[in-house]
Amino acid sequence: MNEIIRQLHSRKSVRVFEDRDIPENIVNEILEAACQAPTAGNQQLYTVIRVTDESLLDRLSESCDHQPFIKEAKLVLVFCADCLKWQKAYEYCGCDPRKPGAGDLVLAVTDAAIAAQNAVVAAWSFGIGSCYIGDILENCEEQRDILGIPEYVMPAAMLVFGYPTEQQKTRVKPSRSGLEYVVSENRYPEMDAEYIRGMLEPKTGGKDHEAWVKAFFRRKYDSDFSREMSRSVEKYLEQYR
Repeated sequence: MNEIIRQLHSRKSVRVFEDRDIPENIVNEILEAACQAPTAGNQQLYTVIRVTDESLLDRLSESCDHQPFIKEAKLVLVFCADCLKWQKAYEYCGCDPRKPGAGDLVLAVTDAAIAAQNAVVAAWSFGIGSCYIGDILENCEEQRDILGIPEYVMPAAMLVFGYPTEQQKTRVKPSRSGLEYVVSENRYPEMDAEYIRGMLEPKTGGKDHEAWVKAFFRRKYDSDFSREMSRSVEKYLEQYR
């Protein structure tokens, strides 16, 4: 496998960082790589907020499910799905734009996510680890206040970056499902119980399948933070109706 493929395979989430700053020229390389990502109609329907203020980082660490490693990261970026910037462009040029709709938001979220992943890959090429913080979607009212987010803008993803500690470098990357459970030809696959069991086998690590799924259900899908995330996203979607 070539070097790019090797790095894509080796990259894993990093949550513990060395006390070492990321040089500004490398930060700029990461941001430039993000901006080179594919984008719908070359619109770049995202805005990236770099958070450097310690008080804001403290608030984000608390509001994003009380995760202190967020404020210990050496670079924190929030990728916002931005339906506002083109709305403004249309208005300033005398157009009569309709209100952004759900389709516009989906395009913007996709743009933001692709740009974020470019940043992740670029950082890893420099030996810099990262972690997605999905909890930026929680507590929408507070996140809007912290980051000064206006209407028609949604924080789609937050990333924290830093040089991984030795323990993080050697930590085993969680196994992924096999291609046969991810890639389907021509139509959606029939997902019977046997198929699902095979799909999750690499993740369960030999543990009892039903017990593992039930524990995962309680920890993730049926958790308070998951319910709050759904409430927050629904709150954001109200302005697109």
